[in-house]
Amino acid sequence: MAIAFHKPQAEFLYEIESKGLPLSRQDAYRLLCTNNDSLPTLLAAAQRARAKFKIAAITYSRKVFIPLTNLCRDYCGYCTFRRDPGQSGAHTMTPDEVMNVVHAGQRLGCTEALFSLGDKPEAFFPQMQETLRHLGYKSTLHYLEAMCEKVLRESTLLPHPNPGLMSAEWLKRLARVSPSVGLMLETTSTRLLEKNAAHDNAPDKDPSKRLRVIEDAGREGIPFTTGILIGIGETMEERVDTLIAIRDLHAKYGHIQEVIVQNFRAKPGTPMAHSSEPTREDMLRTLAVTRLMMPAMNIQAPPNLSDPHYADLLDGGINDWGGISPLTPDYINPEKPWPHLDELKKKTEAKGFELRQRLPVYPEFINRRIVAGTFDSDLLGRRIAAASNSDGFARKAA
Repeated sequence: MAIAFHKPQAEFLYEIESKGLPLSRQDAYRLLCTNNDSLPTLLAAAQRARAKFKIAAITYSRKVFIPLTNLCRDYCGYCTFRRDPGQSGAHTMTPDEVMNVVHAGQRLGCTEALFSLGDKPEAFFPQMQETLRHLGYKSTLHYLEAMCEKVLRESTLLPHPNPGLMSAEWLKRLARVSPSVGLMLETTSTRLLEKNAAHDNAPDKDPSKRLRVIEDAGREGIPFTTGILIGIGETMEERVDTLIAIRDLHAKYGHIQEVIVQNFRAKPGTPMAHSSEPTREDMLRTLAVTRLMMPAMNIQAPPNLSDPHYADLLDGGINDWGGISPLTPDYINPEKPWPHLDELKKKTEAKGFELRQRLPVYPEFINRRIVAGTFDSDLLGRRIAAASNSDGFARKAA
């Protein structure tokens, strides 16, 4: 519901900004629930915060999307990526398939190999155990680790794995073969684990388990990507609480390199096929509140999920478009193609920003790890040095 202000929102925001950001929980909830008439004032405040804390450029990572396996033991209510063994489209990539995509991406100037995969499918499917045995690996994570190292050794791309839940030991192992790791928190709402909710029959979406992974990454100082998924049944209070959980972990460890604000899109054939999607105004308001809650954070929103009006997302205070591929589709949202990079550049510049290509690890985290000497292998350090310029951006920027 919309909250009525006892004073003009512009005055309220001026008081908040004069006191200094970030927003408190109460103020964030209040702004998230205001009506659309006050949205321009909120967006203006978010844009001021971005201008104060971030450079005058919008970044993106040129990537190839590698769906290492789409077998998954979780059944989320909105997902069309996952498959059961024997189901049409079920597939685990071979090493040759992985490297064919990587080398094709290298020829197109890509610098990131984004690995997405189902969560521990071998724990649920004997067929995956057999596939791994045939490939010569004990588990999906062992196979992922080997493919990340293969990418480092045999290409100029840098891996960025999103393997789901993992132990602290596995985080450390993956950090030796990739400069950053990702796991979407999505929400801290345990209600969404209940029957017929978005995460019913998806045990790996338990918020406490995902928060544990993010915190373990913080203890290890691993540059980490996470974010929220809005419109999957959470309340506005729960949306704010999810952002606060991310903010608190970053305040404690300083390791979260970006926060993704992703909007739910209904997909045919899923339990949530007829659920309402977030409106443009809801997305912009959430972005603006996220910026004001974490003013110095790198904040990303996927452009393909807001096409054809994705340039409007810049009004919400984002400073990053995320990974964009000139080669591979978004296998999580295959019905939503990436924008062409030339078009992305034009739309970004039309809003008054330079478009800059980054690596899967952000420049400030590259510099931090170099200074601290925390890259866990000489190979990884050499690959990052070769891929980055003196500012920490991609050496061959678009």
